[in-house]
Amino acid sequence: MTDERAAGPANVKPGKISSRRVHTGKVISVDTDTVRFPDGSVGEMDIIRHPGASAIVPFLSDPTGDDPQILLLKQYRYAADQFLYEIPAGRLDKGEDPRDCAARELREETGCTADRLEFLFTMFTTPGFTDEQIHVFLADGLEHGDSAREADEFISVETMTLSSALERIKRGEIKDAKTALALLFAAGFRAGL
Repeated sequence: MTDERAAGPANVKPGKISSRRVHTGKVISVDTDTVRFPDGSVGEMDIIRHPGASAIVPFLSDPTGDDPQILLLKQYRYAADQFLYEIPAGRLDKGEDPRDCAARELREETGCTADRLEFLFTMFTTPGFTDEQIHVFLADGLEHGDSAREADEFISVETMTLSSALERIKRGEIKDAKTALALLFAAGFRAGL
């Protein structure tokens, strides 16, 4: 049995009716959209528009080996008012391929280049109010070089085992959602931990 409110009438197509830009910023824009919902009703929603991003789980050793080593960033985040453990990530430039963005962000934030970038999955960050999607990749065969961080990036690069990172998730020390999901995905479906 289906919930008619969730499924809606058969002849109603949910989606955007109109949109009005209320803010344009350096990273995001905010629109107020008039939306038709699945039950046929109409309402307004404020939506944060984001160009999307790529994120990388960087392995220093074989991802399928016994408790592989990874790189994590410890980065100051003003919105969280603290340093957070994160995987390298950054927003897509206009028209940029997510794989190219992943390679660029890995190099800029860690100084590393990868022999291999493997696509893992794409996630919505917070679909209740933003269209942001993050494309997650696994990187291995890393070669160290120089980083090229932006002026507002305060980062230290830390090496740890994947099992140690998973323990940090369990203890609530890794609070960044993309990082927790990416590490759990990599551990469960690639590294086999």
